[in-house]
Amino acid sequence: MEDNLLAMATSTLLTPYGLDEAALARVLGQMTTHEVDFSDLYFQYSRSEGWSLEEGVVKSGSFHIEQGVGIRAISGEKTAFAYSDDIHLEALEQAVRVTRAIGRSGQSASSPVLGRSQRLKTPLYLPHDPLASLADGDKVQLLERLEALARRVDPRVVQVMASLAGEYEVVLVARSDGRLQADVRPLVRVSVQVIAEQGGVKEQGSAGGGGRFGYAYFTDAVLESYARQAVHQALTNLEARPAPAGSMTVVLGSGWPGILLHEAIGHGLEGDFNRKGTSAFSGRIGQKVAAAGVTVVDDGTLVNRRGSLQWDDEGHPTQCTTLIEEGILRGYLQDGLNARLMGMAPTGNGRRESFAHLPLPRMTNTCMMNGAHDPEEIIASIDRGLYAVNFGGGQVDITSGKFVFSTSEAWWIENGKRCYPVKGATLIGNGPDVLTRVSMIGNDMALDPGVGVCGKEGQSVPVGVGQPTLRIDGLTVGGTV
Repeated sequence: MEDNLLAMATSTLLTPYGLDEAALARVLGQMTTHEVDFSDLYFQYSRSEGWSLEEGVVKSGSFHIEQGVGIRAISGEKTAFAYSDDIHLEALEQAVRVTRAIGRSGQSASSPVLGRSQRLKTPLYLPHDPLASLADGDKVQLLERLEALARRVDPRVVQVMASLAGEYEVVLVARSDGRLQADVRPLVRVSVQVIAEQGGVKEQGSAGGGGRFGYAYFTDAVLESYARQAVHQALTNLEARPAPAGSMTVVLGSGWPGILLHEAIGHGLEGDFNRKGTSAFSGRIGQKVAAAGVTVVDDGTLVNRRGSLQWDDEGHPTQCTTLIEEGILRGYLQDGLNARLMGMAPTGNGRRESFAHLPLPRMTNTCMMNGAHDPEEIIASIDRGLYAVNFGGGQVDITSGKFVFSTSEAWWIENGKRCYPVKGATLIGNGPDVLTRVSMIGNDMALDPGVGVCGKEGQSVPVGVGQPTLRIDGLTVGGTV
């Protein structure tokens, strides 16, 4: 598998520009005319497309090709970085002259001997090219089928918007320590949004999914499940009453509601924030930071998942990293730079949006693990409270952990039963504090359908989230009554 990936990356990123492994080694060697701690070259080629359909008409179709190389040198805490969309040797050497100036006087080791690093045990995804797997007309027909399926669910559906996106990415990382790593990464996603109307009132619902595979995943059965989920959400909101406000017990549903875990807690466990002392979790490894039973992992090795990577963007293998174990903080998510400065090992979480960006410690698939309770048992335990089945948008302050999330589907619980849907509910709280308020953990851990995008320092990367049903005591709910 690794030989195939390296051959694909070489033929795409090196051979057309007269480059080979020996040339990359010489370029890295030029970096060491000034002493640096580490340097690398990150080559990337990507093709992406997007299609959208509204009311049976193709509203947009886009196609984008991007390629280039990022050159990085690190000395202590300092980083020099240059990038170019020209991959020829002259452009590389020019970028090297800029970045090596960060180094100390004196020459370090000679040019590295490049060789592949650790081998894959099992491929996490195959090197599909989704864009080439369907003709353009078939892609439009896929969206037309999705629209028809949504309208067929209920006559109250008055508007349907559907979209499809795909990406084919080839990356090659050459490092000053001799590692040479390649990957070929497919990524697809389908989304549907519907508007339903009843008695002059309109509400919307949305659904979708995807992952690291080809368009063949989106069978009629899969598309129908998206359509039914979106319509169900819209029709539920048509029946919704104004949400109550105040401090109350809140139940979070399984799967996508794990986005709260990602935003309010996950970012605070990334290495850069903890090295700089700006996270609420800084210096707390080994301490109790959550309720008993709370175990949180970041797992980049889940097969075909949107947030998974075979190798991170620094050439490290991804792994399953335990962040919190039974309420005790066990570690942080690390890229190479922050791991070295903190005296820790990289965890395979060095990620970047493209060759034009520096790698940062980022999440992959962040999940809370199963507990012992049946979800219905959790709901039955509540006298009065809110059941947040799904989330819409949200905001979080990474430094403090304070967050605000709006629900896209929620129910009022009374006497242990779901009574009626509510709308306008927002969850307000502090991420580290919320962890201590978890009182029941379900046994139904589920992953999101494959739609997550994470932003940090202006960079967006695909991610996954997951969790079981959770009971959280004393969470503030902003409502409309």
